[in-house]
Amino acid sequence: MSILGAAVVPHPPIILPEVGHGEEQKISATTKAYETIARRVVELNPDTVIITSPHSVMYADYFHISPGEQASGNMAQFRAPQVALTVNYDVDLAKKISDVASSAGVPAGTLGERNSSLDHGTMIPLRFLQLAGLDFDRVKFLRIGLSGLSAAIHYKFGQLIARASDELGRRIFFVASGDLSHKLKSDGPYGFIKEGPVFDSQVMENLSGADFLKLLTMDEKICNRAAECGLRSFWIMSGALDRLNVIAQRLSYEGTFGVGYGIVNFAVGAENSSRNFDEQLAKFKHCESIKRKASEDDFVKLARYSLEHFVKTHQPATLPNDLPDELLNRRAGAFVSLHKDGNLRGCIGTIMATQNSLAEEILYNAISACSRDPRFSPVTVDELDDIEYSVDVLGEPERIFDVKDLDVKRYGVIVENGGRRGLLLPDLEGVDTVAEQIAIAKRKAGIRAEEKVALWRFEVIRHH
Repeated sequence: MSILGAAVVPHPPIILPEVGHGEEQKISATTKAYETIARRVVELNPDTVIITSPHSVMYADYFHISPGEQASGNMAQFRAPQVALTVNYDVDLAKKISDVASSAGVPAGTLGERNSSLDHGTMIPLRFLQLAGLDFDRVKFLRIGLSGLSAAIHYKFGQLIARASDELGRRIFFVASGDLSHKLKSDGPYGFIKEGPVFDSQVMENLSGADFLKLLTMDEKICNRAAECGLRSFWIMSGALDRLNVIAQRLSYEGTFGVGYGIVNFAVGAENSSRNFDEQLAKFKHCESIKRKASEDDFVKLARYSLEHFVKTHQPATLPNDLPDELLNRRAGAFVSLHKDGNLRGCIGTIMATQNSLAEEILYNAISACSRDPRFSPVTVDELDDIEYSVDVLGEPERIFDVKDLDVKRYGVIVENGGRRGLLLPDLEGVDTVAEQIAIAKRKAGIRAEEKVALWRFEVIRHH
Protein backbone atom coordinates (compact mmCIF):
# COMPACT_ATOMS: atom_id res chain seq x y z
CA MET A 1 0.00 0.00 0.00
CA SER A 2 1.64 3.20 -1.20
CA ILE A 3 -0.71 5.89 0.10
CA LEU A 4 0.10 6.94 3.66
CA GLY A 5 -2.68 9.46 4.10
CA ALA A 6 -4.66 12.24 2.48
CA ALA A 7 -6.20 15.59 3.28
CA VAL A 8 -8.69 18.05 1.88
CA VAL A 9 -7.45 21.62 2.26
CA PRO A 10 -8.44 25.09 0.95
CA HIS A 11 -6.13 27.65 -0.61
CA PRO A 12 -7.07 31.18 0.53
CA PRO A 13 -4.07 33.50 -0.04
CA ILE A 14 -5.31 35.66 2.85
CA ILE A 15 -4.40 32.85 5.28
CA LEU A 16 -0.74 33.77 4.92
CA PRO A 17 0.29 36.64 7.26
CA GLU A 18 2.34 38.15 4.44
CA VAL A 19 -0.88 38.50 2.44
CA GLY A 20 -3.51 38.87 5.14
CA HIS A 21 -1.73 41.53 7.24
CA GLY A 22 -3.87 40.58 10.22
CA GLU A 23 -7.00 39.51 8.33
CA GLU A 24 -5.78 35.91 8.56
CA GLN A 25 -6.67 35.97 12.25
CA LYS A 26 -10.34 35.87 11.23
CA ILE A 27 -9.81 32.31 9.97
CA SER A 28 -7.56 31.11 12.78
CA ALA A 29 -9.36 27.75 12.99
CA THR A 30 -8.40 27.07 9.38
CA THR A 31 -4.80 28.04 10.11
CA LYS A 32 -4.60 25.69 13.11
CA ALA A 33 -6.12 22.83 11.15
CA TYR A 34 -3.70 23.43 8.27
CA GLU A 35 -0.79 23.31 10.69
CA THR A 36 -2.11 19.99 12.04
CA ILE A 37 -2.19 18.54 8.52
CA ALA A 38 1.32 19.80 7.78
CA ARG A 39 2.72 18.25 10.97
CA ARG A 40 0.98 14.99 10.05
CA VAL A 41 2.70 14.94 6.66
CA VAL A 42 6.08 15.57 8.26
CA GLU A 43 5.49 12.68 10.71
CA LEU A 44 4.51 10.30 7.90
CA ASN A 45 7.64 11.28 5.97
CA PRO A 46 6.41 10.40 2.45
CA ASP A 47 8.59 10.03 -0.61
CA THR A 48 6.23 12.15 -2.69
CA VAL A 49 3.45 14.61 -1.96
CA ILE A 50 0.80 14.78 -4.69
CA ILE A 51 -1.23 17.99 -4.87
CA THR A 52 -4.31 18.30 -7.07
CA SER A 53 -5.15 21.93 -7.74
CA PRO A 54 -8.06 23.63 -9.54
CA HIS A 55 -5.69 26.47 -10.45
CA SER A 56 -3.12 24.36 -12.24
CA VAL A 57 -3.52 23.77 -15.97
CA MET A 58 -7.07 22.51 -16.57
CA TYR A 59 -8.52 20.98 -19.72
CA ALA A 60 -12.05 19.82 -20.43
CA ASP A 61 -10.99 16.30 -21.40
CA TYR A 62 -7.47 15.77 -20.04
CA PHE A 63 -5.68 15.60 -16.68
CA HIS A 64 -2.50 17.67 -16.81
CA ILE A 65 0.50 16.52 -14.78
CA SER A 66 3.09 19.28 -14.49
CA PRO A 67 6.23 18.22 -16.36
CA GLY A 68 9.91 18.76 -15.69
CA GLU A 69 12.25 18.17 -12.79
CA GLN A 70 11.58 21.33 -10.81
CA ALA A 71 9.15 24.21 -10.41
CA SER A 72 9.05 27.49 -8.53
CA GLY A 73 6.37 29.90 -7.46
CA ASN A 74 5.68 32.94 -5.33
CA MET A 75 2.78 35.02 -4.07
CA ALA A 76 3.66 38.16 -6.03
CA GLN A 77 0.17 38.42 -7.53
CA PHE A 78 -1.07 38.79 -3.94
CA ARG A 79 1.57 41.43 -3.15
CA ALA A 80 3.80 39.06 -1.22
CA PRO A 81 6.68 38.18 -3.57
CA GLN A 82 8.81 37.30 -0.55
CA VAL A 83 6.76 34.14 -0.12
CA ALA A 84 8.58 32.01 -2.65
CA LEU A 85 9.61 28.38 -2.91
CA THR A 86 10.96 25.74 -5.25
CA VAL A 87 10.07 22.06 -5.35
CA ASN A 88 11.53 19.02 -7.08
CA TYR A 89 9.08 16.98 -9.14
CA ASP A 90 8.92 13.20 -9.09
CA VAL A 91 9.65 12.70 -12.78
CA ASP A 92 9.49 8.91 -12.65
CA LEU A 93 6.11 8.90 -10.94
CA ALA A 94 4.74 11.45 -13.39
CA LYS A 95 5.75 9.20 -16.28
CA LYS A 96 4.38 6.10 -14.56
CA ILE A 97 1.00 7.74 -13.95
CA SER A 98 0.88 8.88 -17.57
CA ASP A 99 1.67 5.37 -18.82
CA VAL A 100 -0.80 3.65 -16.50
CA ALA A 101 -3.53 6.15 -17.41
CA SER A 102 -2.87 5.71 -21.13
CA SER A 103 -3.17 1.93 -20.80
CA ALA A 104 -6.47 2.36 -18.93
CA GLY A 105 -7.91 4.78 -21.50
CA VAL A 106 -7.87 7.79 -19.17
CA PRO A 107 -6.56 10.96 -20.85
CA ALA A 108 -3.72 12.18 -18.63
CA GLY A 109 -0.10 13.20 -19.03
CA THR A 110 2.45 15.97 -19.12
CA LEU A 111 1.47 17.50 -22.45
CA GLY A 112 0.01 20.98 -22.80
CA GLU A 113 1.94 22.91 -20.15
CA ARG A 114 0.89 26.57 -20.26
CA ASN A 115 2.44 27.99 -17.10
CA SER A 116 5.15 26.16 -15.18
CA SER A 117 4.96 28.53 -12.19
CA LEU A 118 3.27 27.07 -9.13
CA ASP A 119 -0.31 28.34 -8.75
CA HIS A 120 -1.73 29.52 -5.43
CA GLY A 121 -3.82 26.36 -5.10
CA THR A 122 -0.49 24.55 -4.86
CA MET A 123 1.53 27.28 -3.13
CA ILE A 124 -0.68 27.54 -0.03
CA PRO A 125 -0.39 23.87 1.04
CA LEU A 126 3.30 23.89 0.10
CA ARG A 127 3.90 26.93 2.30
CA PHE A 128 2.37 25.19 5.31
CA LEU A 129 4.46 22.09 4.61
CA GLN A 130 7.56 24.26 4.35
CA LEU A 131 6.85 26.00 7.65
CA ALA A 132 6.23 22.63 9.33
CA GLY A 133 9.74 21.55 8.40
CA LEU A 134 9.13 19.10 5.56
CA ASP A 135 12.46 18.38 3.87
CA PHE A 136 11.98 19.83 0.39
CA ASP A 137 15.43 18.55 -0.63
CA ARG A 138 14.42 14.94 0.02
CA VAL A 139 10.64 14.89 -0.58
CA LYS A 140 9.45 15.22 -4.14
CA PHE A 141 6.15 16.56 -5.41
CA LEU A 142 3.63 16.22 -8.20
CA ARG A 143 1.18 18.93 -9.25
CA ILE A 144 -1.88 17.64 -11.06
CA GLY A 145 -4.72 19.62 -12.61
CA LEU A 146 -8.40 18.75 -12.79
CA SER A 147 -10.62 18.23 -15.83
CA GLY A 148 -14.17 18.66 -17.05
CA LEU A 149 -14.68 14.90 -17.18
CA SER A 150 -17.15 12.95 -15.07
CA ALA A 151 -16.96 12.03 -11.40
CA ALA A 152 -16.38 8.40 -12.41
CA ILE A 153 -13.34 9.29 -14.50
CA HIS A 154 -11.88 11.53 -11.78
CA TYR A 155 -12.29 8.64 -9.34
CA LYS A 156 -10.68 6.22 -11.79
CA PHE A 157 -7.77 8.61 -12.28
CA GLY A 158 -7.25 8.63 -8.50
CA GLN A 159 -7.18 4.81 -8.58
CA LEU A 160 -4.54 4.94 -11.30
CA ILE A 161 -2.41 7.38 -9.31
CA ALA A 162 -2.43 4.93 -6.40
CA ARG A 163 -1.67 2.01 -8.72
CA ALA A 164 1.27 3.81 -10.32
CA SER A 165 2.62 4.69 -6.87
CA ASP A 166 2.32 1.05 -5.80
CA GLU A 167 4.14 -0.19 -8.87
CA LEU A 168 7.04 2.20 -8.23
CA GLY A 169 7.04 1.58 -4.50
CA ARG A 170 6.40 5.26 -3.77
CA ARG A 171 5.09 6.23 -0.35
CA ILE A 172 2.75 9.14 -1.09
CA PHE A 173 0.61 11.65 0.74
CA PHE A 174 -2.31 13.06 -1.24
CA VAL A 175 -3.33 16.71 -0.82
CA ALA A 176 -6.65 17.60 -2.43
CA SER A 177 -6.53 21.38 -2.68
CA GLY A 178 -9.87 23.10 -3.22
CA ASP A 179 -12.20 25.74 -1.80
CA LEU A 180 -15.88 25.09 -1.30
CA SER A 181 -18.67 27.46 -2.36
CA HIS A 182 -17.69 31.01 -3.24
CA LYS A 183 -21.24 32.29 -2.68
CA LEU A 184 -21.87 32.16 1.05
CA LYS A 185 -22.45 35.83 1.88
CA SER A 186 -24.25 38.70 0.21
CA ASP A 187 -21.42 41.03 1.26
CA GLY A 188 -18.74 38.57 0.11
CA PRO A 189 -16.73 39.05 -3.08
CA TYR A 190 -19.00 36.72 -5.07
CA GLY A 191 -22.37 37.34 -3.42
CA PHE A 192 -24.82 34.85 -1.96
CA ILE A 193 -26.88 32.06 -3.42
CA LYS A 194 -28.92 29.61 -1.38
CA GLU A 195 -27.16 26.59 -2.88
CA GLY A 196 -23.81 27.81 -1.48
CA PRO A 197 -24.26 26.82 2.17
CA VAL A 198 -26.20 23.70 1.13
CA PHE A 199 -23.25 22.56 -0.98
CA ASP A 200 -20.74 23.20 1.79
CA SER A 201 -22.82 21.38 4.37
CA GLN A 202 -23.21 18.33 2.15
CA VAL A 203 -19.55 18.19 1.12
CA MET A 204 -18.32 18.48 4.69
CA GLU A 205 -20.78 15.81 5.84
CA ASN A 206 -19.74 13.45 3.05
CA LEU A 207 -16.03 14.00 3.62
CA SER A 208 -16.30 13.76 7.40
CA GLY A 209 -18.09 10.43 7.07
CA ALA A 210 -15.74 9.25 4.29
CA ASP A 211 -18.91 8.61 2.29
CA PHE A 212 -17.39 8.89 -1.15
CA LEU A 213 -20.45 7.54 -2.97
CA LYS A 214 -22.51 10.49 -1.74
CA LEU A 215 -19.62 12.80 -2.65
CA LEU A 216 -19.58 11.39 -6.19
CA THR A 217 -23.36 11.62 -6.61
CA MET A 218 -24.14 15.06 -5.24
CA ASP A 219 -26.91 16.99 -6.97
CA GLU A 220 -25.33 18.49 -10.07
CA LYS A 221 -27.55 21.57 -10.00
CA ILE A 222 -26.45 22.42 -6.47
CA CYS A 223 -22.81 21.88 -7.40
CA ASN A 224 -23.03 24.06 -10.49
CA ARG A 225 -24.83 26.85 -8.69
CA ALA A 226 -22.53 26.85 -5.67
CA ALA A 227 -19.51 28.21 -7.59
CA GLU A 228 -17.09 25.78 -5.99
CA CYS A 229 -13.61 24.87 -7.15
CA GLY A 230 -12.60 21.83 -5.11
CA LEU A 231 -15.06 19.03 -5.75
CA ARG A 232 -13.13 17.44 -8.63
CA SER A 233 -9.98 17.53 -6.53
CA PHE A 234 -11.83 15.61 -3.82
CA TRP A 235 -13.09 13.08 -6.37
CA ILE A 236 -9.54 12.22 -7.44
CA MET A 237 -8.46 11.86 -3.81
CA SER A 238 -11.40 9.51 -3.20
CA GLY A 239 -10.19 7.30 -6.02
CA ALA A 240 -6.68 7.22 -4.59
CA LEU A 241 -8.23 5.85 -1.37
CA ASP A 242 -10.23 3.20 -3.24
CA ARG A 243 -10.89 -0.03 -1.32
CA LEU A 244 -9.10 1.18 1.78
CA ASN A 245 -10.42 1.77 5.26
CA VAL A 246 -10.03 5.41 6.16
CA ILE A 247 -10.66 7.34 9.33
CA ALA A 248 -11.87 10.82 8.42
CA GLN A 249 -11.35 13.66 10.88
CA ARG A 250 -13.02 16.99 10.28
CA LEU A 251 -10.57 19.59 11.59
CA SER A 252 -12.24 22.85 10.60
CA TYR A 253 -14.77 24.66 8.47
CA GLU A 254 -15.06 28.44 8.09
CA GLY A 255 -16.86 30.75 5.69
CA THR A 256 -15.76 34.06 7.18
CA PHE A 257 -15.06 35.82 3.89
CA GLY A 258 -17.96 34.34 1.92
CA VAL A 259 -15.94 31.39 0.62
CA GLY A 260 -16.03 27.96 2.28
CA TYR A 261 -12.77 26.65 3.71
CA GLY A 262 -12.89 23.04 4.91
CA ILE A 263 -10.08 20.83 6.20
CA VAL A 264 -10.46 17.07 6.64
CA ASN A 265 -7.70 14.57 7.41
CA PHE A 266 -7.85 10.96 6.21
CA ALA A 267 -5.86 8.32 8.05
CA VAL A 268 -5.41 5.18 5.98
CA GLY A 269 -6.10 1.70 7.31
CA ALA A 270 -6.25 -1.83 5.90
CA GLU A 271 -7.74 -2.90 2.60
CA ASN A 272 -11.54 -3.07 2.51
CA SER A 273 -13.17 -4.44 -0.63
CA SER A 274 -16.56 -3.03 0.38
CA ARG A 275 -15.29 0.52 -0.22
CA ASN A 276 -15.45 -0.08 -3.97
CA PHE A 277 -17.05 3.23 -4.85
CA ASP A 278 -16.37 2.89 -8.57
CA GLU A 279 -18.62 -0.17 -8.73
CA GLN A 280 -21.17 1.42 -6.41
CA LEU A 281 -21.24 4.54 -8.59
CA ALA A 282 -21.82 2.47 -11.73
CA LYS A 283 -24.75 0.68 -10.07
CA PHE A 284 -26.16 4.00 -8.84
CA LYS A 285 -26.00 5.53 -12.31
CA HIS A 286 -27.61 2.47 -13.85
CA CYS A 287 -30.52 2.66 -11.40
CA GLU A 288 -30.90 6.39 -12.01
CA SER A 289 -30.95 5.79 -15.75
CA ILE A 290 -33.76 3.23 -15.38
CA LYS A 291 -35.77 5.63 -13.21
CA ARG A 292 -35.20 8.49 -15.64
CA LYS A 293 -36.34 6.48 -18.65
CA ALA A 294 -39.44 5.26 -16.80
CA SER A 295 -40.51 8.84 -16.05
CA GLU A 296 -40.04 10.26 -19.55
CA ASP A 297 -43.12 11.45 -21.42
CA ASP A 298 -43.85 10.83 -25.11
CA PHE A 299 -41.86 13.88 -26.25
CA VAL A 300 -38.69 12.86 -24.48
CA LYS A 301 -39.11 9.19 -25.35
CA LEU A 302 -39.28 10.16 -29.01
CA ALA A 303 -36.10 12.25 -28.75
CA ARG A 304 -34.28 9.38 -27.04
CA TYR A 305 -35.57 6.82 -29.55
CA SER A 306 -34.44 9.00 -32.47
CA LEU A 307 -31.01 9.75 -31.03
CA GLU A 308 -30.22 6.20 -29.94
CA HIS A 309 -31.32 4.76 -33.30
CA PHE A 310 -29.15 7.25 -35.18
CA VAL A 311 -26.07 6.75 -32.98
CA LYS A 312 -26.31 2.97 -33.32
CA THR A 313 -27.20 2.76 -37.03
CA HIS A 314 -26.14 6.14 -38.51
CA GLN A 315 -29.58 6.25 -40.12
CA PRO A 316 -32.66 8.32 -39.17
CA ALA A 317 -35.43 6.38 -37.48
CA THR A 318 -38.97 6.24 -38.81
CA LEU A 319 -41.72 7.53 -36.57
CA PRO A 320 -43.15 4.97 -34.12
CA ASN A 321 -46.75 3.88 -34.65
CA ASP A 322 -48.10 4.68 -31.20
CA LEU A 323 -47.52 8.44 -30.99
CA PRO A 324 -50.28 10.66 -29.57
CA ASP A 325 -52.23 13.10 -31.75
CA GLU A 326 -50.52 16.02 -29.98
CA LEU A 327 -47.27 15.06 -31.69
CA LEU A 328 -48.71 14.00 -35.04
CA ASN A 329 -51.30 16.71 -35.69
CA ARG A 330 -49.41 19.80 -34.55
CA ARG A 331 -46.60 21.79 -36.13
CA ALA A 332 -44.20 23.85 -34.00
CA GLY A 333 -40.56 24.69 -33.51
CA ALA A 334 -38.76 22.54 -30.95
CA PHE A 335 -35.38 22.30 -29.28
CA VAL A 336 -33.77 19.07 -28.09
CA SER A 337 -31.20 19.54 -25.32
CA LEU A 338 -28.80 16.88 -24.10
CA HIS A 339 -26.98 16.84 -20.78
CA LYS A 340 -24.36 14.46 -19.42
CA ASP A 341 -22.96 14.56 -15.89
CA GLY A 342 -24.69 17.88 -15.34
CA ASN A 343 -23.05 19.51 -18.37
CA LEU A 344 -24.56 20.45 -21.71
CA ARG A 345 -23.78 17.78 -24.34
CA GLY A 346 -25.69 19.23 -27.27
CA CYS A 347 -28.63 21.50 -28.10
CA ILE A 348 -30.17 22.07 -31.51
CA GLY A 349 -33.63 23.25 -32.46
CA THR A 350 -35.87 25.19 -34.78
CA ILE A 351 -37.56 28.50 -34.04
CA MET A 352 -40.47 27.78 -36.36
CA ALA A 353 -41.87 24.52 -37.69
CA THR A 354 -39.83 23.05 -40.56
CA GLN A 355 -41.38 19.57 -40.70
CA ASN A 356 -44.85 18.20 -41.33
CA SER A 357 -45.45 17.49 -37.65
CA LEU A 358 -44.03 18.20 -34.22
CA ALA A 359 -43.04 14.53 -34.02
CA GLU A 360 -40.82 14.88 -37.09
CA GLU A 361 -39.43 18.14 -35.72
CA ILE A 362 -38.28 16.33 -32.56
CA LEU A 363 -37.10 13.29 -34.52
CA TYR A 364 -34.70 15.31 -36.70
CA ASN A 365 -33.65 17.84 -34.07
CA ALA A 366 -32.58 15.01 -31.77
CA ILE A 367 -30.27 13.78 -34.52
CA SER A 368 -28.89 17.29 -34.97
CA ALA A 369 -28.36 17.73 -31.23
CA CYS A 370 -26.25 14.57 -31.01
CA SER A 371 -24.26 14.99 -34.23
CA ARG A 372 -24.33 18.55 -35.57
CA ASP A 373 -23.81 20.86 -32.61
CA PRO A 374 -20.45 22.46 -33.53
CA ARG A 375 -19.54 22.88 -29.86
CA PHE A 376 -19.36 19.15 -29.22
CA SER A 377 -18.12 15.93 -30.75
CA PRO A 378 -20.86 13.50 -31.84
CA VAL A 379 -22.46 11.39 -29.13
CA THR A 380 -21.10 7.84 -28.99
CA VAL A 381 -22.79 4.53 -28.18
CA ASP A 382 -21.09 4.21 -24.79
CA GLU A 383 -22.61 7.54 -23.69
CA LEU A 384 -26.24 6.66 -24.35
CA ASP A 385 -27.18 5.56 -20.82
CA ASP A 386 -25.73 8.77 -19.39
CA ILE A 387 -27.60 11.24 -21.60
CA GLU A 388 -30.45 13.24 -20.07
CA TYR A 389 -32.96 14.82 -22.44
CA SER A 390 -35.24 17.80 -22.46
CA VAL A 391 -37.56 18.88 -25.27
CA ASP A 392 -38.76 22.47 -25.50
CA VAL A 393 -41.78 23.10 -27.70
CA LEU A 394 -41.84 26.74 -28.74
CA GLY A 395 -44.83 29.01 -28.82
CA GLU A 396 -45.27 31.68 -31.48
CA PRO A 397 -42.57 34.41 -31.17
CA GLU A 398 -43.91 37.84 -30.21
CA ARG A 399 -42.13 41.06 -31.23
CA ILE A 400 -41.31 43.31 -28.25
CA PHE A 401 -39.75 46.77 -27.98
CA ASP A 402 -38.72 46.95 -24.33
CA VAL A 403 -36.55 44.59 -22.28
CA LYS A 404 -39.03 45.11 -19.44
CA ASP A 405 -41.33 42.80 -21.37
CA LEU A 406 -38.88 39.93 -20.87
CA ASP A 407 -38.77 37.53 -17.93
CA VAL A 408 -35.76 35.23 -17.87
CA LYS A 409 -37.71 32.43 -16.21
CA ARG A 410 -40.86 32.64 -18.35
CA TYR A 411 -39.76 33.81 -21.79
CA GLY A 412 -37.05 32.80 -24.20
CA VAL A 413 -35.55 35.55 -26.34
CA ILE A 414 -34.68 35.95 -29.99
CA VAL A 415 -32.27 38.70 -31.04
CA GLU A 416 -31.75 39.84 -34.61
CA ASN A 417 -29.39 42.22 -36.38
CA GLY A 418 -29.42 42.13 -40.16
CA GLY A 419 -29.19 38.50 -41.19
CA ARG A 420 -27.83 37.36 -37.82
CA ARG A 421 -30.25 35.78 -35.40
CA GLY A 422 -29.68 34.20 -32.01
CA LEU A 423 -32.02 32.43 -29.61
CA LEU A 424 -31.85 31.49 -25.95
CA LEU A 425 -34.38 29.33 -24.18
CA PRO A 426 -35.97 30.45 -20.90
CA ASP A 427 -35.26 29.21 -17.39
CA LEU A 428 -31.72 27.98 -18.00
CA GLU A 429 -29.32 27.06 -15.21
CA GLY A 430 -26.92 29.93 -14.50
CA VAL A 431 -28.85 32.54 -16.53
CA ASP A 432 -30.43 34.74 -13.88
CA THR A 433 -31.04 38.11 -15.55
CA VAL A 434 -32.51 39.44 -18.79
CA ALA A 435 -29.21 41.19 -19.51
CA GLU A 436 -27.38 37.86 -19.34
CA GLN A 437 -30.01 36.23 -21.51
CA ILE A 438 -29.71 38.86 -24.24
CA ALA A 439 -25.90 38.88 -24.06
CA ILE A 440 -25.69 35.11 -24.55
CA ALA A 441 -28.19 35.20 -27.43
CA LYS A 442 -26.09 37.92 -29.07
CA ARG A 443 -22.89 35.90 -28.71
CA LYS A 444 -24.57 32.86 -30.24
CA ALA A 445 -25.52 34.96 -33.25
CA GLY A 446 -22.11 36.60 -33.59
CA ILE A 447 -23.57 39.99 -32.70
CA ARG A 448 -21.27 42.32 -30.78
CA ALA A 449 -22.35 43.43 -27.32
CA GLU A 450 -22.71 47.08 -28.33
CA GLU A 451 -24.80 46.38 -31.45
CA LYS A 452 -28.53 47.06 -31.30
CA VAL A 453 -30.93 44.21 -31.91
CA ALA A 454 -34.59 43.61 -32.58
CA LEU A 455 -36.19 41.47 -29.87
CA TRP A 456 -38.80 38.73 -29.82
CA ARG A 457 -40.01 36.71 -26.85
CA PHE A 458 -41.58 33.29 -26.78
CA GLU A 459 -42.86 30.81 -24.25
CA VAL A 460 -42.06 27.11 -24.20
CA ILE A 461 -43.50 23.93 -22.83
CA ARG A 462 -40.56 21.98 -21.44
CA HIS A 463 -40.60 18.20 -21.36
CA HIS A 464 -38.03 16.35 -19.21
